Amino acid sequence: MLDRLKSAKLQQIATPCLVIDSQIVRQNLETLQQYARQYNLLVRPHAKTHKSLRIARDQINVGSRGISVAKVGEAEVLSQSCDDLLIAYPAIDNQRCERIARLAGKVTLRVAVDSREGVDALARAAKQQGTIIGILIDQDVGFHRTGISSPEEVVRLALYVQKHSAALRLDGIFFYPGHVTVAADEQPSLLQEIDAKLKTTLQLCREEGIEIDIVSGGSTPTAFQSHYVTCQTEIRPGTYVFNDMNTVRGGFCSIDQCAAVVITTVVSTAVSGKVVVDAGTKALASDRNWIDPESGFGHVIEYPEAKIVRLSEEHGEIDISECPSQPSLGETVAIIPNHICPCVNLHDSFHWLDEAGESERVPVDCRGMLQ
Repeated sequence: MLDRLKSAKLQQIATPCLVIDSQIVRQNLETLQQYARQYNLLVRPHAKTHKSLRIARDQINVGSRGISVAKVGEAEVLSQSCDDLLIAYPAIDNQRCERIARLAGKVTLRVAVDSREGVDALARAAKQQGTIIGILIDQDVGFHRTGISSPEEVVRLALYVQKHSAALRLDGIFFYPGHVTVAADEQPSLLQEIDAKLKTTLQLCREEGIEIDIVSGGSTPTAFQSHYVTCQTEIRPGTYVFNDMNTVRGGFCSIDQCAAVVITTVVSTAVSGKVVVDAGTKALASDRNWIDPESGFGHVIEYPEAKIVRLSEEHGEIDISECPSQPSLGETVAIIPNHICPCVNLHDSFHWLDEAGESERVPVDCRGMLQ
């Protein structure tokens, strides 16, 4: 990526700015799609990472089944790119459910639920709108964030959904293996445990005459080990499209597979052993690396020995004491963020870098879609 950045016509772009390498994005999308085809899995990528109509279309064009989102606002926007959407987030309040029900009249829409209250709220809204909402029952398989841990309770909620067949359609099971963040070669046994839990649930469903068509799971750390959960039918990784220093330090990708960087300018060299750039928390986000929290707030591509030691809102302080050469005042450098998802949400647009080194400014269509 560094060679393309150097050859690109980016000199006149104001910093800090987010730059996306289209070639790396394409490679990341195709690599995952090839893996999924090999193991007869569908891909429903999570758009929380890119928040972009353009990239959602690219994902669909390479073969993705549909798109996952967190919030209904994202679903409303991305329905322009995709007519098969999953809201991978509980919907409880009436305002949110009403918007979901309206959108369900235009596209195929599913929602993950883990409570009777959520089922009731969605059913009321769908009846009022005269639409049908697809439902996936959220099963907790170990991350302990949302979801029902007991297979028996999952079945009971599935039966409850079926009582609302005039407004809701039971489509399957939803899970998130967010607790599986160990190296890929250590994941099989953990994923096989998840597979066993889900198979217990599916067997109980069959005994109750409940048909389950979809078992939706996956994450970026587990993406290429997803075949160990043999009963899942689709995977929902998000970060894989760009990658970041979390996925690099976790061993889930290489630096060369990172498609997104923040270009920033050195604005001060006054303090010995340090430079300051014009990208702080408002450009990079403030996440520490979850694998190596002491590694700093990102990775400076041109100066790999540098360490981003402190961020304030508009300042990024970089320790360059270990660098054999030092950045000069006014120089631009490229930083791979620790966590790309919140970083993207901080920017109104990104510069889409093509293979010829030309860049096009593309809006972050779902920026700030928190409702």
